[in-house]
Amino acid sequence: MRRLLWLGVGLAVGALVVRKLTQKANEFTPTGIATSLSQSAGGLVESVRSFVDDVRDGMTEREQQIHEAFEAGELYEDEPQEGNR
Repeated sequence: MRRLLWLGVGLAVGALVVRKLTQKANEFTPTGIATSLSQSAGGLVESVRSFVDDVRDGMTEREQQIHEAFEAGELYEDEPQEGNR
């Protein structure tokens, strides 16, 4: 009975190792490399898009501040405030 148990454990571990090695080997095929690059490029594009959105939001906020200062007849100082450093 023990031998059958250890045979089952060995088969299960062997199957898991073969599966992991096959997955790892597929990562180094041309298809696997292309998939990895496309996923990386997608993440980069999303990061750039997020950065551009943040810059646009900042520009809109700054423009609003300039318009408010102009409407109030105040001189708008373009120096950063102490709290923003």
